[in-house]
Amino acid sequence: MLRDEKTRCEWGNFSELYQKYHDEEWGVPSHDERHLFEMLLLEGQQAGLSWITILNKRETFRQAFDNFDPRKIAEYDDNKIEELMQNSGIIRNRLKINAAITNARAYLRLVGEFGSLDRYLWQWVGFQPVKNHRQELSEVPSRTEISDKISKDLKKRGFKFVGTTIIYAFMQAVGMVDDHVATCFRAGR
Repeated sequence: MLRDEKTRCEWGNFSELYQKYHDEEWGVPSHDERHLFEMLLLEGQQAGLSWITILNKRETFRQAFDNFDPRKIAEYDDNKIEELMQNSGIIRNRLKINAAITNARAYLRLVGEFGSLDRYLWQWVGFQPVKNHRQELSEVPSRTEISDKISKDLKKRGFKFVGTTIIYAFMQAVGMVDDHVATCFRAGR
């Protein structure tokens, strides 16, 4: 089936920000360590909220969380937590802020074991993106057997806000899974 170069997944048309995210980032395989860590933390911040809320606050998150440097975040103390709680440009949820610190520390342990978050994550999909061939957005699941396994393993390793739905959204975001619908110009790329 020929794809119109301007046809994208329906959700990618809701705003210019969504369009840019859809066209340039979502579903694109990422092996950049900082980006992977950023997306893992942002997906956790998104829990219970819309993704557009996170995209609108993304730059402020980057500034507030030291460009998602896990070594710096792992060292955050009560003063830094209070500073973050006063920052209206991010999600001011103490549990989520504490989870980011916990996840930075868990990340450092994981990297000590696997060498990189990239290597740890991509092993779950055989180091190749899973290319789904969805015809409709309604066919896209909120979780899969693989996201269940990754979620369970990350929790065992001390990570927080890494439920299976969050992990599946993360997998889509970093291109471990390609869930662009068949009519989308990004499908299978």
